[in-house]
Amino acid sequence: MKDWSKKRYWIVGASAGIGLALAKKMSEAGASLILTARNEARLKEIASTLPNEAEVLPMDITDLNAVRKSVKSLKNVDGFVFGEIDEGKDELTNLSKAITEAKMPKLAKEKCLSELKKLKSMIDVNLIGALHTLDVILPVFMKKNSGHLVFTGSLVGYRGLPGALGYGSSKAALVNLGETLRYDLKDTAIKVQLINPGFVKTRLTDKNKFKMLQIMSPEVAAGKMFSNMNKNSFSSSFPAPFSWLFRLSQLLPDSIYFKLF
Repeated sequence: MKDWSKKRYWIVGASAGIGLALAKKMSEAGASLILTARNEARLKEIASTLPNEAEVLPMDITDLNAVRKSVKSLKNVDGFVFGEIDEGKDELTNLSKAITEAKMPKLAKEKCLSELKKLKSMIDVNLIGALHTLDVILPVFMKKNSGHLVFTGSLVGYRGLPGALGYGSSKAALVNLGETLRYDLKDTAIKVQLINPGFVKTRLTDKNKFKMLQIMSPEVAAGKMFSNMNKNSFSSSFPAPFSWLFRLSQLLPDSIYFKLF
């Protein structure tokens, strides 16, 4: 394990779920942190309980101007973690069902519009939010030719799943973003990692009405994530063997995949 005592990391999505659990893990390892989420009071409460230094930097990452105002606080940052945002804004959606219902009277059409707004909100957080934060942190890393970028993707980013239109498509885009950055930054000393967990028990997954295989606590997921952050590999997917199913599904013919799922 590397020495974290001299490291300073910015964690986006630090108020709950994996982000909170990872903040505790990294602080215990000796890292100083910058914690970002929208809930300032919650962040201050968390910072006061961490064993090491933690600065609070509240913001809405979908607001580019707000994100850019934070750049002065990020000059001495060694790493950046784009976590699983779990603040109620990124609700699950099923637009396909709403579109079907839109063939019915006006009320159903309004429901479709409502679902579309949720979908856009999720993409704004999971994809546009990542781009906004990269807009301020990547120039910092490029200037000093060092840094560590960590993106929290998802197993559902590998292939489409029923009823996961907003979450799945935003995570698929994030997986692609991480892979592209890994390629584009290969000639620099900036380390890029993509970590794809399966089901993690959060407010987001609590809304699921189906059985979630091998669901993990945020603490278990953060432990695996932190373990991989200490390695040099680009990507990691867990838990096994559940993750193998998603990776292997990319090799299946479409006719077989759609029957299975």
